[in-house]
Amino acid sequence: MIASEVRALFAVASRPEIVSLAGGMPAVDALPMEAVAATVADVVTRRGAVALQYGSAQGDPELRARICDVMALEGITDAHPDSVVVTAGSQQALDLLTRVFVDPGDVVLTEGPTYVTAINTFAAYQARVVHVPMDDEGLSPAALAQTLARLAADGARVKLLYTVPTFQNPAGITLTPSRRGEVVELCRRAGVLVVEDNPYGLLSFTGAPTRAMRADAPEDVVYLGSFSKTLAPGLRVGWALAPPAVTARLVLAAESAILSQSMFTQLAVERYLATQPWAEQLKGLRELYRERRDAMLGTLAEQMPAGTSWTRPDGGFFVWLTLPDGVDTKAMLARAIAARVAYVPGRGFYADGSGGTSMRLSYCYPPADRVREGVERLARVVRDELALRDTFRS
Repeated sequence: MIASEVRALFAVASRPEIVSLAGGMPAVDALPMEAVAATVADVVTRRGAVALQYGSAQGDPELRARICDVMALEGITDAHPDSVVVTAGSQQALDLLTRVFVDPGDVVLTEGPTYVTAINTFAAYQARVVHVPMDDEGLSPAALAQTLARLAADGARVKLLYTVPTFQNPAGITLTPSRRGEVVELCRRAGVLVVEDNPYGLLSFTGAPTRAMRADAPEDVVYLGSFSKTLAPGLRVGWALAPPAVTARLVLAAESAILSQSMFTQLAVERYLATQPWAEQLKGLRELYRERRDAMLGTLAEQMPAGTSWTRPDGGFFVWLTLPDGVDTKAMLARAIAARVAYVPGRGFYADGSGGTSMRLSYCYPPADRVREGVERLARVVRDELALRDTFRS
């Protein structure tokens, strides 16, 4: 097991004088504290005897039905509550899936870059992570086909393709609709299960949510969802939607790992979805995060030196910034902290040591004015770093 690059920054980035563009935490303004307080009080009053007891490893049936309603917003209209397994965030769902499918030495394909904690999960089960390149349209089907062919020729056992196709963490890129079908078909032919991790899909800045990959391939895709970005991460409620045979194994894995999920938080989320205007509240979240995204993109355009590039997400939490050659963002981090701004170096999002000139920037947590201030500080650090690089080269 290895430490997360993001978690290692928490102690430093939480200092008040530092603008943290590092962690992917929801904005404090986005946490519905009063509504959650009322919901929790209602749960304790009406269903306290159930909420404070053990439950099933699969999760509360009423919550699973509500989760099906949530997934319908992304085109998954055929989901049945019996195919849903409630987990402690989507991270636990990924851990359980890896536990069920992956043996030591197996290959897991991911985008390059990919979610840092997914890399840590696969490493804990002794899998070999192989990255597939992305471009502005998401994971490349041509590169995926080449990678699958090469691994097949090498005799490798490829078990999973792990993808965050919508507003990807860390790059903010969205896989185009045409490529989604191509990716699933390539994996189907190769006998590789697609794991679609989609915590940001409902946070679109441009209109209706993107149709989930699982909506068009129910037998080939396991869908992972979470309320951490759209309700509150402290509740630790996520889920997996899987074909029946996979669902049964996930339930067995959950029983051996934790016995049962927290009934208290499950009932709180179920009551929240039943009694609050949750779908309407999503509109407010989209506006809040769009303002912060715009603040980051605008300031990057104004302040960053020539040769610097970045992604332009249409939703979610993250921008992926790449600096000119010769700059190591991990080595530069100490100087950024001294300048009172934090980011996550790009190497943490690769299993093979790539990403040395890149970084992940998060606009979700600081207010828009602090986002601008943080990017301005970062741009000064980058300009100084480039000047130092050029001095050594000359």
